[in-house]
Amino acid sequence: MTTLREPPIRPEYVLPLRPAVAIPAAASISLDRFGWLRKPAILLALAVVWEVLARWFDNDLLLPGALQTGRAFVDGMLSGELIGYVSVSLAILGQGFLLGVAGSFLLTWLAVSNRFGRELIDTLTSMFNPLPAIALLPLALLWFGLGKGSLLMVLVHSVVWPLTLNASAGFRAVPETLRMAGRNYGLGGLRMVLQILIPAALPSILSGLKIGWAFAWRTLIAAELVFGSTSGQGGLGWYIFQSRNELFTDKVFAGLATVILIGLAIEHFVFQALERVTVRRWGMQR
Repeated sequence: MTTLREPPIRPEYVLPLRPAVAIPAAASISLDRFGWLRKPAILLALAVVWEVLARWFDNDLLLPGALQTGRAFVDGMLSGELIGYVSVSLAILGQGFLLGVAGSFLLTWLAVSNRFGRELIDTLTSMFNPLPAIALLPLALLWFGLGKGSLLMVLVHSVVWPLTLNASAGFRAVPETLRMAGRNYGLGGLRMVLQILIPAALPSILSGLKIGWAFAWRTLIAAELVFGSTSGQGGLGWYIFQSRNELFTDKVFAGLATVILIGLAIEHFVFQALERVTVRRWGMQR
């Protein structure tokens, strides 16, 4: 008969704590306090590189400097000429973007409602999402003529498909436990979508909105370049095209800088602010 042996008892011991290293007060300041300076510093560094390259080429017709472009931008703003072109572009962009968002949510509702709708939307997004919106401009001109209707058509196309793709993917990724919790509370139909599905899929929806906005903005500028060359009408894209015809290269760069600045402003003041008050506040995004 075997006897059970007691397990060995290891002696207890205490590890001495190492002395804490004193951290200087200056080094303890978090760099996050100066996070707002990062993007301006990057823009300033790019402007310096741009100015150096322009002075090295020494040809204002091919590459005006950052200072010369800045003067053209300020002059256009003070005279109101650049502001007028920007207001025309933003007005058309806002209408086309809102129409695209409305159409996308209708398609997404169809995709999440039943299996046939999901297969239909999957097929349509696979067909039309890779199709560049600017490629539809000749057809839009044929259908709607030289006017706002053609621009709205290409803008809606550039917004609908990426937003539908992201939103439907976000709805499908919602855990089944959340759906069951919503049904237990008596939610169904539109209330289920508004109170359960949309908050859970909001990161994907915001991503689709940002992609749709970027596609719409650059599609509008490209379409206005074509409109400018055919009918003499348009917004900021027409300003760039007209300045190129008149060999005002500094105005061309000023128009391009305006496109970039508007994109940065929309990203910071609209989308990042929306993320801070929603998905980041809820802990769904870092």
